Amino acid sequence: MGALAGSALPFQYDASGDFIARALADEDPLFGKSGLTLLNDRPLNAETPPELLDDAITPTERHFIRNNGLPPEDPNSDAWVLAVDGLVEQPMNLRIQDLREQFEVVTKALVIECAGNGRRSFEPPTRGNQWSFGAVGCSQWTGVRLKDVLDKAGVHPDAIYTAHYGADGHLSGDPSRSPISRGLPIWKAMTENVLIAFEMNGAPLHPMNGAPLRLVVPGWPASTSHKWLTRIQLRDRVHDGAKMTGKSYRVPAYPVSPGAKVADQDMVIIERMPVKSLITFPAKDAKVALSSDVRGHAWSGDREISKVEISTDFGASWIAAELDPAVNRGAWQNWRATLELAQPRYYEIWARATDSAGDVQPFGIDWNPKGYLNNSLHRVGVHAS
Repeated sequence: MGALAGSALPFQYDASGDFIARALADEDPLFGKSGLTLLNDRPLNAETPPELLDDAITPTERHFIRNNGLPPEDPNSDAWVLAVDGLVEQPMNLRIQDLREQFEVVTKALVIECAGNGRRSFEPPTRGNQWSFGAVGCSQWTGVRLKDVLDKAGVHPDAIYTAHYGADGHLSGDPSRSPISRGLPIWKAMTENVLIAFEMNGAPLHPMNGAPLRLVVPGWPASTSHKWLTRIQLRDRVHDGAKMTGKSYRVPAYPVSPGAKVADQDMVIIERMPVKSLITFPAKDAKVALSSDVRGHAWSGDREISKVEISTDFGASWIAAELDPAVNRGAWQNWRATLELAQPRYYEIWARATDSAGDVQPFGIDWNPKGYLNNSLHRVGVHAS
């Protein structure tokens, strides 16, 4: 097809299916998403520029895309079945309608953030999608609590970890291989905010955000929020599925020098995401008045944000921003401030968040082999006139 067209195809998925044809016919490689920056097309990954994350609740069309493999083609939500098995007293096969009828349906605003968000800033560079700031979103998710489903299945006393499986295919096309299969400690799976979701912002899930069924695990790496969910298995050991071992979603247990080789046994699994803030207004390189508003969001894993501060003099002084409480646990917190700039010139606006445990967003972080957990200060340059 590429040779006939005289150019490279924008997608190079398995041409035996209709995925390429549908994408080319629609001329919409991001499936209705608006304004996202495409980082990779195999697998499809795209981030949201910070200024397009200004909404308190992230619109579906502006929620980032993170894929590890090939999405399923036209999944049928009516026929979709979720298996819950392994170390449970009563294995279950649940249709989406069963989830709606047998469990309490809840809606919550929850943050999902890729562990590699900010990878582009590491030096020396690390492998992987070069996310800048936009692999994060806080949409409203509707579904049932994973805890309630596991309670009904009956968690065996020997179960210590979940294992998640989805309908996405491996990039090689080999049906025996999984692109990703991660899991959670049972204690985390049994918390109130982990959802099995079937709606996003009041509508069925977007195809690139896991339709028709996914996990949402706020405050932990987005890789644990498995998309196109088909199975949850309970195990008596830490799950060893695809991207659970080696250096995948792991960081060194101790600080290392940039570029260092780290043995796999010295890597530890990432759990909660660190304290972070994002400036969503004004945009980078914007022209602003001397009296100018600035706003954004802040979040910190399972914790609350206690304060956000703003600097326009490279950290020599800070002013407190007005900070809203989270609309529910697991959501980001919105903040705003008014800057009084002294004279017309170039300024950098810095944002710094502090969470309820006293952790402060740093100027820079330790390098790690996979470029994870970059929560360094967000800095936006503007021109005052």
